[in-house]
Amino acid sequence: MAVSSFPQTPSHASTRAVHAGLSREAPFGSATTPLFQTTTFAQRELNGQIVHTYSRASNPTVAALETALSELEGLPFAAAFNTGMSAITTLLLATTRSGDHVVCGDVVYGGTRRFLEQILPRFGVKATFVDASNLDAVSAALRPETKHVIVETPANPTLKVCDIGALSALLSDTGSTLVVDNTFLTSFGQDVVSLGADIVVYSTTKFVEGHNSALGGAVLCADRDLHDRLVHIRKSVGTIQSPNNAWLTLRGLKTLPLRLPRHSNSALAIAEFLLAQPAVAEVHYPWLQGSPGYQVARRQQRYGGGVVAAEFVDGYAGAVQFCQALRLCLLAENLGATETIVTHPASMTHGDVDPTERERLGIRDGLIRISVGLEDPDDIVADISDALEALGPSTRIERHAEEVAL
Repeated sequence: MAVSSFPQTPSHASTRAVHAGLSREAPFGSATTPLFQTTTFAQRELNGQIVHTYSRASNPTVAALETALSELEGLPFAAAFNTGMSAITTLLLATTRSGDHVVCGDVVYGGTRRFLEQILPRFGVKATFVDASNLDAVSAALRPETKHVIVETPANPTLKVCDIGALSALLSDTGSTLVVDNTFLTSFGQDVVSLGADIVVYSTTKFVEGHNSALGGAVLCADRDLHDRLVHIRKSVGTIQSPNNAWLTLRGLKTLPLRLPRHSNSALAIAEFLLAQPAVAEVHYPWLQGSPGYQVARRQQRYGGGVVAAEFVDGYAGAVQFCQALRLCLLAENLGATETIVTHPASMTHGDVDPTERERLGIRDGLIRISVGLEDPDDIVADISDALEALGPSTRIERHAEEVAL
């Protein structure tokens, strides 16, 4: 259980982020959380009171990160893992057994889908993927043996939005828990606990750490028994966060309340710019007026988020030419960092998803995902504009002609 580091809880999120997890009893009065880069802790006496023994089980720096995440999320228990996939994997190992069932949003991170679709069935756990923005579809998928409904909102990579409060109400009498992956917005951008989430999952690699420096994941909950099971399995299979990555994540967390509004404001500007480009067939962004889920997103999100998705008129060829023409933006598999990162989901993050299923979900070959960084938005727009120019004039002329005809 996380022990609060605040003598009196500050009312402002930015203050909590700076001080969360920092003990007033830090060695030598350290102003930042010390890095305990050690595997082993000497014991003062045999069978004595033991706090930490071995860093595969627990570590003071990792514990400080867990305290910080717990304080910021408003949940009493947090467990930190070495990746976001370790977090979701350990959660499912801790809570499901043969014969159980999981309902999952059809648009989620590719690794989450891969684990549910290709690995858990070997152990007798089945998964059904549904449009989580459609309450009737979720309701129809529920079974007496359904343990969890797992959603991402906004979802990766199409930014589909689902109503957390409505899902929570739907599940209130079913015995199923609502698991929300809040990686895209964090607790500063979307308070999923107050909306009704039972369990919160993060890839802290993304916006929480925010600097392309440290892998990590976390599971947060209000259930002590669940937390104990998570920690037990984490120790048994070795999925704990490393001390160094925990320290880097703590450092990144301090500036998250400053970074997220900047990411979001720039992302909206990029989305509006792309919407006006003839080479772009479709733009996905939760706070883009007229987008599916816009009303829900405006109601439950504090910010629009730092991720935009766009689809090219020329499909795969347009996406490839665009990505290869970028000079400032990075072509990479990550998001939430200080640098602007462009990803081609169909061949990168969601390459394991069946092509027919990808097409059905809107993860088409011409779709790109842009994680908008902290650069000046004018510079990001300039790089995107130059890359669009590389597509050639024919697409833009043809697209304009179609719009005029309409």
